[in-house]
Amino acid sequence: MKMPIKNRPLYLVTDRTGLTTPEFLDRIQAACAAGVDIVQLREKDLLGREYFELAQQVKRITDQFQIPLIIDDRIDVAQAVDAAGVHIGQADLSVAVARQLMGAEKLVGATTKTVTQALEAAKAGADYVGVGAIFETTTHVKTVRTSVATLAAIKDQLNIPVYALGGLTADNVAAVTPAHVDGVAVVSAIMKATDVTTATRVLRQAVLQAVAHQ
Repeated sequence: MKMPIKNRPLYLVTDRTGLTTPEFLDRIQAACAAGVDIVQLREKDLLGREYFELAQQVKRITDQFQIPLIIDDRIDVAQAVDAAGVHIGQADLSVAVARQLMGAEKLVGATTKTVTQALEAAKAGADYVGVGAIFETTTHVKTVRTSVATLAAIKDQLNIPVYALGGLTADNVAAVTPAHVDGVAVVSAIMKATDVTTATRVLRQAVLQAVAHQ
């Protein structure tokens, strides 16, 4: 059965830069315990076997909390660990191909930056879209900014959940409130926090206020 994506406002995208595997897993455990609703394993530098083994370890944590585990890009890894779904970027396989390979009972998400991209993703079978970057990010991904106005336009035209992403923190997440998004995706706000538990709880409260109209 497909795990529900709605009413899951805090979406964590992982980054293990500078962390040992035990440290990384401890952060995932703490974040899940403190209120993260979705975890996306995004580790571009790992080869297939390493990615698979790490995904297995992360899934054991997310399963404890009944949280969907989404695998970034790697459909083979998502299938191998029976993840809840896969997330596709603009440079990855198409959403249509991902949907065909993953089947109807798995989630397929897509990163989009324009209304056209978002509409195409939804038409091709995406269950949700991530839109951004709203702010500059500190991750290794090249930042291409998306305005809150574009975010709002995407939300207005789609009938699937829309997540704001890119440089969002507890201090600035209120900026996306006018767009009426379903949730917020973060990386550094949790993965780079000194105290993951406190950071997650504070961020969750800020996100709930930003999407309080839902």
